[in-house]
Amino acid sequence: MEHRALIIVDMLNDFITPGGALYFESGRHIIPFVKSELEKARVQKDLIVFLCDNHKKNDLEFRRFPEHCVTGTWGANIVGELWPDTQAWRSGGSFEYIINKQRYSGFFNTSLHILMKHLSVPGGATEVEVVGVCTSICVMDTVGGLANRDYGIVVPRLGVADFDNHAHEFSLKRMEKLYGAKIV
Repeated sequence: MEHRALIIVDMLNDFITPGGALYFESGRHIIPFVKSELEKARVQKDLIVFLCDNHKKNDLEFRRFPEHCVTGTWGANIVGELWPDTQAWRSGGSFEYIINKQRYSGFFNTSLHILMKHLSVPGGATEVEVVGVCTSICVMDTVGGLANRDYGIVVPRLGVADFDNHAHEFSLKRMEKLYGAKIV
């Protein structure tokens, strides 16, 4: 039995919606593809994880980047087009989870590793598709965490974006060569 997961990284207002603190247009362009992958994962009853940047007001990361995705603000919310299926949550029929993160990797000081463990199949490969932003930061660091845990990884080109196109292309190559991710 093959187990699959879809990890959606930082598809949040501060990155994806005009007026967001770190908005970049190419991030908005991947919404239709990410939405399509989300709908497929729902039909297949795959595990769906929304990884969400979520910072305290005076987070040290703000020394490197402008203040963004502060807990409880509009900017820290998942964009409306991709909002988790809360109706399914209430009925117990959903496998959708939101995990807040304070650093680049979805594994750093979060429960993602625990959630992913139930996907492990002795002697079998588990496939994890990763989509979202930014390719060169949170996507790549999360893919590195998946590779370190021996998951099969797929990163669709149409499902990731970055504010820096050169860093985006470099990161796709690095994830493929170093982490063994299938770039499709």
